[in-house]
Formats: sequence, structure tokens, C-alpha cells
Amino acid sequence: MQDTVEQPIPLSITQTTTAGIRVLIVGGDIDHDNADQLRQALHVGADAPARFVLDLNAVTFMDSTAISILVVANNAAREAGGWVRLAAMSESVQRVVEIVRLDTVLACYLTLGQAITD
Repeated sequence: MQDTVEQPIPLSITQTTTAGIRVLIVGGDIDHDNADQLRQALHVGADAPARFVLDLNAVTFMDSTAISILVVANNAAREAGGWVRLAAMSESVQRVVEIVRLDTVLACYLTLGQAITD
């Protein structure tokens, strides 16, 4: 019998801006190997809005590194008068978010549309 090792699914982040909100469509695995991609996408700068919505429907795995990045990004956004919201979480991501109680820190929405218009 041959052991098979699951290969991580590469992280993809598509970014748009809607009504002054930076919308990140995230897919794949978020872990310590690719966390800088997410950290850079959530950077709060003087030239960009500090309001973020992350559509996590296509995220297949998220480790503690991702949780830490989201908390730090939310703190930075709040200091700049903004926020970070999570939307359309996959079942596995929602489970992680609830276990670590991230849903008590970040607003979570069932759909991307709800997160943008609330």
C-alpha cells in the first residue's frame, strides 16, 4: 500500500474595491508557507480604504497563522477607522473560526453581499 500525501492547494487572492470596501476573494489553503500573501493583501495604507471583506468560500484550510493575520489586520483597520469582515465561509473555515471564537472578534456574514451592504 502506498501512502499518499495531500499537496496543499495554492493560495489565490483576487482583490477588487466596491463602494470604498476592499473585497478579497480568497481560495486555497492559508498556512504559514503562504501567509505573507494574505498579510500583504490586508495591509492598511494611507492610499487604500481600511475596510475589508474576505470571501472565504473557496478556502479549504486555514491554520493559526491565518487567524493571527486576521486579528492583527482587524486591529490595524480599526485604528484607521475601518474593519475586517468575513463572508461566505466554507464549512471547514467556519468550524475553525467558531472553535477559536474569531467570530466574536470579526463580523461574519453568510454572503458576500450581506458583508458589503451591512
